[in-house]
Amino acid sequence: MNNKELIAELSRRTGRNVKETGTLVTALVSEIAIQLAEENSINIQGFGAFDVKKKLERVTVNPSTRQRMLVPPRMEIKFKPSTLIKDKLK
Repeated sequence: MNNKELIAELSRRTGRNVKETGTLVTALVSEIAIQLAEENSINIQGFGAFDVKKKLERVTVNPSTRQRMLVPPRMEIKFKPSTLIKDKLK
């Protein structure tokens, strides 16, 4: 399912027009992105949790040249689905 199909389905289910639904979906995604950028966790009941974890810097080795490289630290987003979602997928 792509973004357009998601908006159309939500529009059909809620009885709102496609433009309003698209605005709501855009606002939701935008707010999730803002909160994750601020390193806040997001818990959506019945769906799951988004967490931001910091990956520490590390040394890796290029297998072809055997050159050691330092990989800088970075932020990583983790998603843990709720038990409701897990049960539906079984």
